[in-house]
Amino acid sequence: MNFNEENIAEIFGHEAAEDEDIDRLKSYYFKGKAYSQVANNLPIRILVGHKGIGKSALFQVAMYEQMQEGKLTLLIKPDDIAGIGENETDFLKLIREWKAGISEIIAQKALVSFGLLHEGWRGKLNSYGGRLVDFLQSTFRAGDYADLSQSKKAIINDFLGSGTIFVYLDDLDRGWQGNKTDIRKISALLNAIRDLASESKGISFRVSLRSDVYYLVRTSDESTDKIEGSVVWYSWSNHEILALLVKRVDQFLHGKSKSAEELMKLSQPVLAGHLEKVMEPVFNGKGKWEKIPTYRMLMSLIRKRPRDLVKLCTLAAKHAGAENHELIGTSDFNSIFEEYSQGRLQDTINEYRSELPDVERLLFGMKPSRVERKASEGYSYTTADLLKKIKNIQENKKFTFYGNRPADTKDLAAFMYKINFLTARKEKGDYIDRRYFEESRYLSHKFVDFGFDWEVHPAYRWALQPDDLSDVFVTLAPSSE
Repeated sequence: MNFNEENIAEIFGHEAAEDEDIDRLKSYYFKGKAYSQVANNLPIRILVGHKGIGKSALFQVAMYEQMQEGKLTLLIKPDDIAGIGENETDFLKLIREWKAGISEIIAQKALVSFGLLHEGWRGKLNSYGGRLVDFLQSTFRAGDYADLSQSKKAIINDFLGSGTIFVYLDDLDRGWQGNKTDIRKISALLNAIRDLASESKGISFRVSLRSDVYYLVRTSDESTDKIEGSVVWYSWSNHEILALLVKRVDQFLHGKSKSAEELMKLSQPVLAGHLEKVMEPVFNGKGKWEKIPTYRMLMSLIRKRPRDLVKLCTLAAKHAGAENHELIGTSDFNSIFEEYSQGRLQDTINEYRSELPDVERLLFGMKPSRVERKASEGYSYTTADLLKKIKNIQENKKFTFYGNRPADTKDLAAFMYKINFLTARKEKGDYIDRRYFEESRYLSHKFVDFGFDWEVHPAYRWALQPDDLSDVFVTLAPSSE
């Protein structure tokens, strides 16, 4: 295998779906269980998930397929909504401004798509008193479509008959600071689309939000409880992520791949067999990592986010290319674990600083002490030991969540579990059964001990222990799946 930049990008895909060619993305896209919960005719779907979980990829594929079906589909990006309600302090008036602003953006994008934007369109839209679908249908009926492609004519005909528009709002948390202005903006937007969907039957909204953004908005504004039933929590199992990798590799090697449903029926060892032309099947690490299946190493070091797997494999593939290796092997992975780990830790700090401003001090405080490392106890804790460790970190300076909400020891333990910095663990022979926080419980503050011990997720170990990288595997066991 020639691991040049082009081949690496083709095998593992782009980290960001919006940078991927849609035909290529669709060819290897893995439709998980969340896809059908979003790609339907319900008026509002709010896709919530951690950064790197694949929200933009899902939106890109859903939009493409709806357009192929002749549906009027529009994408609203942060640049489109910049400036709406910037100086408005009254919340009800702010919602009204967002309703007007989003209506204008939808109308303008729809008209531009078909070359029908004309002078005076805003005044005409206003004359319809907010009946956006009626305005567009009236404008489309009067249009001249001689120069339009058949596919665009089909979209217009479908819209004239059904009055259905799908509006996607993606990447709205770009530049998110977690301050009051940001929270009010997202809250007003969510209230506005709820009103628009109710007032203009036929408009369906799809919004993507990071978990931390949704958490702050949901807990800061009680009016957002009305959209809770429209939330789709996006998560992956390790089995799904391994199947996703296999689908991409098969697509690269053979120009075709099995469906997601077919791949999910295969066991992990069988799935791993599809990877043997790209990476060595056995990882020769230290301790419990000696001669284990490579896929098990991969599944142990990702945080159930597809982007983690793409990053890990891409870094190792680049090293393999630089060393002229025909397969990605143990030495390639060993050479990039520190870089991979540092990236995941920095991502986590950036992602959750708005929720806990001093998150960096908390996470670096979890680095094992000399005594813990000498006793080989670093990173793994009973509940009592974990709370004691956090209490020691708190002694220097107390922690407060956004809005000056005090953070006690159990709050901080729950927070670290919630953001996947900590995982629950139970030993199963040479392997570890790792349990992740259930995304649907993200709003819960409570720290619940359900009979498991705790550990810092393996993805962060090298970043927390840069002075002794070779010892990381000594105190670490692979996951059982």
